[in-house]
Amino acid sequence: MRPMECEFEADVLAAVLQSRWPDRVEAPLRAHAALCPICRDVALVAAAIDGAREEDRPRVAVPDAGRVWWVAQMRARREAVRAAGRPITAVQVAALACAMGIVGACFGATSAWFQSALRRLGAAAAEARLPLLDSAATAIAAHGLLALALVMLLLLLPAALCLAVWRD
Repeated sequence: MRPMECEFEADVLAAVLQSRWPDRVEAPLRAHAALCPICRDVALVAAAIDGAREEDRPRVAVPDAGRVWWVAQMRARREAVRAAGRPITAVQVAALACAMGIVGACFGATSAWFQSALRRLGAAAAEARLPLLDSAATAIAAHGLLALALVMLLLLLPAALCLAVWRD
């Protein structure tokens, strides 16, 4: 079985990364690396990586520290504004739902045609002897304002929540 490690592997790697390989390294270490397959591979791979790093160094454009700091500050401010806006959005959604409920309640209370339509529906259900429809119609006629507000809440609140979430 081939060994997976060599005791001189770290020494060879350090010599390559310090740009001492192979000229400024002790002769015994160089001789060992020539015979040991693990150390030879470490030296080849580390030299290739180090050479690629040296080739890419002139092409790398590192921004100055002031620009990095400024971009980080702008990102932090945007995230803080976004985080602060979430509760405000939730309150706006609740306010919209309340406003729609009040509008629906005012509509139901002030429109004569709506109230008369509810009464006709109740009367038609009573004449047709439909107990379920009759009880539902009389409940709606008696509590039309509450039923309208509930329907408006059930229809508009999810829509308002979706709009608020999608906006972010």
